Amino acid sequence: MQTRKIGPFDVTSVGLGCMNLSHAYGTPPGAEQGRELLAHALDQGVTLFDTAALYGFGANETLVGPVLAPHRDRITLCSKGGMAGVPGDDGVLRRVIDGRPATLRRNCEDSLRRLGTDVIDLYYLHRWDKSVPIEESVGEMGRLLQEGKVRALGLSEVSADTLTRAHREHPITALQSEYSLWSRNAELGTLARCAELGVAYVAFSPLGRGFLAGGLVDAATLGEKDVRKPMPRFSAENYPRNLRLLAPMREMAQQADCSLAALAIAWVLHQGEQVIALPGTTQRNHLDEDLHGGEIKLSSAQLEQLDALFQPSAIAGTRYAAQGHREVDTEEFPARD
Repeated sequence: MQTRKIGPFDVTSVGLGCMNLSHAYGTPPGAEQGRELLAHALDQGVTLFDTAALYGFGANETLVGPVLAPHRDRITLCSKGGMAGVPGDDGVLRRVIDGRPATLRRNCEDSLRRLGTDVIDLYYLHRWDKSVPIEESVGEMGRLLQEGKVRALGLSEVSADTLTRAHREHPITALQSEYSLWSRNAELGTLARCAELGVAYVAFSPLGRGFLAGGLVDAATLGEKDVRKPMPRFSAENYPRNLRLLAPMREMAQQADCSLAALAIAWVLHQGEQVIALPGTTQRNHLDEDLHGGEIKLSSAQLEQLDALFQPSAIAGTRYAAQGHREVDTEEFPARD
């Protein structure tokens, strides 16, 4: 499998986002299935693993830590702070974005404990808390690095300008944001800014939250706890319009002798040497399809055809509902009428 650079780390061009094992897409699999998937990823040579304090409110870090521990010398372990579960007055954990220095320090130390490691290779600010200057949050993360608790710093879902401000405060190694044929807002500035600053672009949801894999025929089947349920692109009005894009893409995949998922991953990786794909899955066969995408070479004609098919103006619905848009700091295309 080809490798790419994230700062000082050589990582596989396709990593594994571990969120799905504990969080977000309906009922997560059992711990044993999660461990088996992680073991399979290791067997297949994956060297980039990504988790967060938020995922399963800490359960994901507790799951992945022991499995990855024997392999720490050959993998790059990433986690995130600044968005975690905080108990309310009723004792129920709720997601809270908090970028204050003291909170970030506590999040990091909690993650180290759950992961069972002395150092996190790449530590991200999961979301920018807009009530706290980005320089304050990144400054504290820089102190964590100086203390040897983390090796490199990253940001998630911020704009090109915010990335530049943060980079002036302390060198940023990676920006992790959504990027796929279905979500191309990276092309409004952050992709180019990453190349300019020497920052890796880690593309999460490179399969459009499963849409580009072609397995979700009817969005009405999504469970109430599935994070896609309120997303406008998955609405009863928009999803059938978006599904029409998959038929010509499926023809292209057949011509390339690969799955839809592999074709989508390959397209992402062709967008620049600084780009790393970070899909998530709970199924071994799906992981194998994703990894195959890292081996596919697309011609300029194929890339142009995919670009034309998935122009942002062809996508029905925004990628987040109103609350989600308020929580991120990314450049966005206007919604299609």
